[in-house]
Amino acid sequence: MTGRIIAVVAPSGAGKDTLLKGVLVTRPDMHLARRVITRRSGAGGEEFEAVSVVEFERRRTAGAFAVWWSAHGLKYGVPVSVHNRLAAGQNVIFNGSRDALPEIRTVFPDLAVILITAPATLLRNRLSARGRESAGDIEARLRRAERPIPTGAIEVVNDASIDTGVARLSAAIDAIALRSQGD
Repeated sequence: MTGRIIAVVAPSGAGKDTLLKGVLVTRPDMHLARRVITRRSGAGGEEFEAVSVVEFERRRTAGAFAVWWSAHGLKYGVPVSVHNRLAAGQNVIFNGSRDALPEIRTVFPDLAVILITAPATLLRNRLSARGRESAGDIEARLRRAERPIPTGAIEVVNDASIDTGVARLSAAIDAIALRSQGD
């Protein structure tokens, strides 16, 4: 028996971290793969392991990551331990990147993808409220958010309350489970 692996991807400001955190409270059947990132700890968003670029490269070279990618000047890695969890029948969910999906699928051909979206106005408001990007950076992120939905992904629109968004994400996970049963 093998578990299911799910990548959750989203443009900045869509609420991916908030919804993931909420769904994990209600879904004991899901294991969150905590990423290793070359970002300072306490930077907000998801819980992750902060490492230096040198440490990341040491781990990457040693085979510590099932998958890894670079984005926005940072490096991201999903620990190789996800293979053991999947082999044991556990379902694994992780915070992914749309740009890295082709490479991730070479490692996990049965990868399921959930894309969390929100209307552009809402994304702009959320990005402005967190105060980490300039107006130009926000506009660039909004342009990237307009990209097409990845092939085979389930879209979850996060335009209501957190509870509604969590319920929608949980329903998407259920839909993936139903797809798997049909295989």
